[in-house]
Amino acid sequence: MRFVIQRVTHSSVTVDSKIVGEINKGFLVLIGVSGTDTKEIADKLIKKMLGLRIFEDENGKTNLSLEDVGGELLLISQFTLYADCKKGNRPSFTDAGGPDMANELYEYIIDECKKSGKKVEKGIFGADMKVELLNDGPFTVILDSEKL
Repeated sequence: MRFVIQRVTHSSVTVDSKIVGEINKGFLVLIGVSGTDTKEIADKLIKKMLGLRIFEDENGKTNLSLEDVGGELLLISQFTLYADCKKGNRPSFTDAGGPDMANELYEYIIDECKKSGKKVEKGIFGADMKVELLNDGPFTVILDSEKL
């Protein structure tokens, strides 16, 4: 499982010219699910993400978490995080989880994040989405379950 976490001042996702999710200060999280991922792996990444201290404190040091700053979450499914570009110029996505399994884990992640009490917005699984963001920093962190 992979989370690409971008610290944002605001972000939104649009489907069919309609905004379906929108946040202010917080994390835009692109979520990639592999064919071997489980709820236990998701739990580990969620815990790590929610605890990340990547917001600046009064001294300009990255010491504050999403909780500390009242941050919000925008969660977007993105199977292309499992693109394999080793052969040729056309990516292969054979490592990405199948749609049913990936959607189940994506919805699980959304539900678990909502339990934190934070505002949680989302995209629409499998839709053609337009994602807008203002990356704050820029500050981007990648969590990969194979590296935690």
